[in-house]
Amino acid sequence: MTTIGLTVNARAVKASVEPRTHLADFLRDHLNLTGTHLGCEHGVCGACTLLLDDMPARSCITFAAACDGARVTTIEGLDDDEIATELRAAFTREHALQCGYCTPGMLISARDLVLRLDTADERAVRIGLSGNLCRCTGYVGIVRAVRSVIEERRKHGVLPIPGAGREQLGPVGSGDGASTGAGEVALPPAKVDAGNQEQFKNSGATDIPDFVPDNTFENHFTVAAPPDKVFEMFGDIRRVAACLPGASLTGQPTPERVEGVIRVKLGPIAANFRGVARIDRDRANRSGRIVGTGSDQRSRSSTQGEIRYRLVPLEQGIATGVELSIGYSLRGMLAQIAREGLVRDLAARLTADFAGNLDRQLSGAAESGPAEQAKAINGVTLIFDLLRTRVRQIVRMVWGR
Repeated sequence: MTTIGLTVNARAVKASVEPRTHLADFLRDHLNLTGTHLGCEHGVCGACTLLLDDMPARSCITFAAACDGARVTTIEGLDDDEIATELRAAFTREHALQCGYCTPGMLISARDLVLRLDTADERAVRIGLSGNLCRCTGYVGIVRAVRSVIEERRKHGVLPIPGAGREQLGPVGSGDGASTGAGEVALPPAKVDAGNQEQFKNSGATDIPDFVPDNTFENHFTVAAPPDKVFEMFGDIRRVAACLPGASLTGQPTPERVEGVIRVKLGPIAANFRGVARIDRDRANRSGRIVGTGSDQRSRSSTQGEIRYRLVPLEQGIATGVELSIGYSLRGMLAQIAREGLVRDLAARLTADFAGNLDRQLSGAAESGPAEQAKAINGVTLIFDLLRTRVRQIVRMVWGR
C-alpha cells in the first residue's frame, strides 16, 4: 500500500492505496465521487475526464499513487464554477445530452475550450471535443452549446486565457507545474497570447475600452491637504500605487497609461492580476477616471475595473474630500468567492488603508521612512476584521433593543 495526499475538490485527502489503483477507481470507491464515469477504461472515450492540476486528464489510465500532492477537481467540484454553470444551462437549452453518461467528461473538456479559445470556431470546438465520445446526440447540440458560451463571454469582454494557463506539455498530477523537467516540452507561444502581449506593450491608452461594470458602489474619504495638492499627487501614478495595498508597477508609466500588478491572497488562493489601465484627468473639475483590465492565469480569473474620483474642497480649502465611484466585473475562480457584499466591505477597508497611506504621502511622513515592497492583499485578515465588526454591530443592535 502507498500513502498519498491529494487536494480533491478543495478538500485535503489522505489515504492508502494499492500502486495499481487508478485515480477514477479511487475517487469512485474511496471518496464516493461517482460523477467521474468509467466507459472504455482505455483513455479513449473521455467519460472519466477530470481536472488534474487544473488540466483535463483521463482518470481511468492515471494511477492514484502518481498523483501524490496534486490538485484534483471532479465534476462535483464544479457545482459553483461560473463557466460550468453557463455550460450546463447551454447544454439544457441546446438539447446537448440524452443519456448523460458522457456529460461530466464532456463538460470538463468544454470548460477548457471556453477558457482558451479566442473565438467560437466550429472546427476548433469539434477538434477540441474529439476526445470525448457520445453515442446519443450526434454532437450537433453539444457543439452549439459550447460555441454559444464562448460567443457570449467574448461579447462581454471576457478574454481567453492562452493555453488555459498551461506553460508546458507533459504529465500532469505531480503538483509541480512551475518547472520544466525531463520529458516535458515547452509550449510554443500561443497566437492570442502574443497579441495580448503586444497590445499591452504597444497599444495606446485609447485601446483600453470602456465597459459596463457588473457591480458599482460609492465610497469617500477625507485627507488633510488642499485639493490642488491632492490632484497633483493623483497625477503621479507611482506615488498612488505606493499607497494602494498589493499594487506595484511593472512598466514605465505615462500620464495616460500604466501597466502593473495587484497581488491578492484569499486563504489558499494567491492571485497576481497583471494588466493595463487608462488614465483620464480633468483639471478644471479636479476629477478623473482610471479604466483597467487584468487577468491572473493561476486562478483563471479576469477582471475589468473603473474608478472615478472627484475632489471637493473642505474646511475653507485646507482639506479635501475624495469621492469615489468604483465599478468592476470579475470572472473565473475568484468570482465564486467575491460576492458583492463581501467585495463592498473589503473595498471599504482597502479605501481606508489607501486614505491613510495617502495622508502620510502628502504630509511627507512616507518619504522619510524606508521604502516598503507592496504586500499582497490578505483577504483572510480582512474578512476576520469584517466579521468582528459585524458581530459588534449585532451586539449593539440587540442591547439597543
